[in-house]
Amino acid sequence: MESLTIKLPRQLSARVTRLAKKRHLSRSALVREALELLTADQGGETFIDRISQHVGAADDVPADILTNPKHMKGYGR
Repeated sequence: MESLTIKLPRQLSARVTRLAKKRHLSRSALVREALELLTADQGGETFIDRISQHVGAADDVPADILTNPKHMKGYGR
């Protein structure tokens, strides 16, 4: 992993520290996460890339859930 040194205004540094403690992360991990989110929309990442972690999350759902009326019985009541 490469290092990057940044300078933060005191108030921003304090907010980063508080949020990192609240989320049980290091300041570095929190800043990495924020930079990942900020730079993710800069191109090169497709919709499929963004949802790939969720693919297969519903493997136990019946294959005909959208077409078989029995799965909708009682829905909305």
